[in-house]
Parts: sequence; structure tokens; C-alpha cells
Amino acid sequence: MTALRSADDELEGIRQTLRTREAGTYISEILRARDSALARWRDRGGAPLRVWVQPLSRVDDWHRKYVTEVMRAFTAWDTLALPVRFRFVEDSSRAHVHVTFIDRFREPISGRTRWARDENYWITDASITLAVHHRTGEILEDDAMHAMALHEVGHLLGLDHTVDPSSVMAPKVRVRSLSNADRATARLLYSVPAGPVTPARR
Repeated sequence: MTALRSADDELEGIRQTLRTREAGTYISEILRARDSALARWRDRGGAPLRVWVQPLSRVDDWHRKYVTEVMRAFTAWDTLALPVRFRFVEDSSRAHVHVTFIDRFREPISGRTRWARDENYWITDASITLAVHHRTGEILEDDAMHAMALHEVGHLLGLDHTVDPSSVMAPKVRVRSLSNADRATARLLYSVPAGPVTPARR
């Protein structure tokens, strides 16, 4: 009984933190989308996540500036000083995160993030795929590639979509930089443990 009470007390503390700090964030939208659970990377004690960005591509219209824009996107999230930081590596076999480029998606999207988590909702590894062309064939300009990379790194960190069009995490990205809500939501997510925030049914 004591262990159950302790777990319930911990969950109540997490919910209290979320309630106290949710103003100016879209954490409630993430909880609705994720069945009242939060997924994120573990605090890494200063050891950065190793990120490999595909350095060359044979996709038509691909150019090296895309690599720079993707790296700039990771750096923008890094300025939040979350307990998860990034470091770029040249050896893909040593990376926790892989970023690759394709020609286009069949769906009306320009990026996709896939990550795996353990049973406790801690993210363990991830990959980001970015398209050089929109589904209809138009090339992504450099600033659009930067914006899409910002959006996908947000997903990589554990964020989900928001209805706020001024946020980089809106389903259709219309901005080119992180909003205050993006920053506040990421900081709030990384202030609580991963996992469900409602008590398990007994």
C-alpha cells in the first residue's frame, strides 16, 4: 500500500507541475494526442545525443546548404539548455539520431520523424527524413528546409502538434523560428519524467 501511495503522490506532483506551468504552452494538446502520456529522452548528465546528418545525396536539386540548415535547426533547440543536448558526428554507426534526405513523400508532408521508446516512455533512438521536394514537385527553399528541420527536431524531442499557427509545431509549418510556446512546452516536458500522468487502473 505504501508503494502505491508513493507512486500516486509522485503522479500528483507531476500533474501539479503541469497545471502550474501549462499557461503559454501546448502541453495539454500533447497529452490529448498521446493518451495522457509524455515521451522524452532521459536526462543525459551532460553527454550529448550524437546526431548524424547525411552529408551527400544524389537526389535532384539537393545541395550542401541543406545540411547547414538542418544543423542550424538542432542548434536552435540546443539554445533552450534542455537536459538533452546535441553533437554532430561524421560516423553514422555512432549516432543516436540519423537525418537523411529523400526526393519527396507520397503524402502532403515534407518531413517525418520516427523514434523508439522503452516501456517507461523514454525515447531510445530516432531518425528524421526530410524531403528535397514537395509532393507536387516544387523544391524546398533553404528557409523552408530549416523550418521543416525545426519541426522534426521538435518531434524528436517528444513534442506533438499544436493548433497554434504561430508555432513551429503546427501541422503546417508557416514560421521559420521557434515560438515562445515551443520553448516553454519543451522546457515543461523536460521538467517532468516520461510516462503516463494518470494513475494506472487497478
